[in-house]
Amino acid sequence: MKTIVAVDKKWGIGKNNDLLFHLKKDMEYFKEKTLGKVIVMGSNTLLSFPGGKPLKGRTNVVLFPGGSRDDCIVAQSLDELSQLLKNYPSEDIFIVGGAMFYRTMLPYCDTAYITKVDADGEATVFFENLDTLSGWNCLQESEKTNDNGFDIRFSVYKNKEVKEF
Repeated sequence: MKTIVAVDKKWGIGKNNDLLFHLKKDMEYFKEKTLGKVIVMGSNTLLSFPGGKPLKGRTNVVLFPGGSRDDCIVAQSLDELSQLLKNYPSEDIFIVGGAMFYRTMLPYCDTAYITKVDADGEATVFFENLDTLSGWNCLQESEKTNDNGFDIRFSVYKNKEVKEF
């Protein structure tokens, strides 16, 4: 399982159930990594997508206790989610948010694709700082590039202590 997220320099990821930055290159990177794959999220993340609709060209799986949707796959609990995800190759599964769901699922991810934005987005929700988290190492970092007035880098982290989900 993998995760993908854009963070500010304090590892902030959002505020008011929205992204901190709207970055074309980051969105293209997200699309390139997740198209044709399984994206897994909490219900608030799904609601934050355009029109509150699942993303096209991907299998959308939502942890939504007590909720139901006809336009995506819904899991009522983490146990049910674990069973559902066994139907897909682990390398095709991407955790895409939100903050609580990232925190819950991070120990089960072997790879994290992190877009680092060199700015303070005044976030109210944060991602774990992988530079200080046990087991996680940055394997690769792109050159700095500009995206909508912000300097960004694409980083790939690996987890040496992956837990089984």
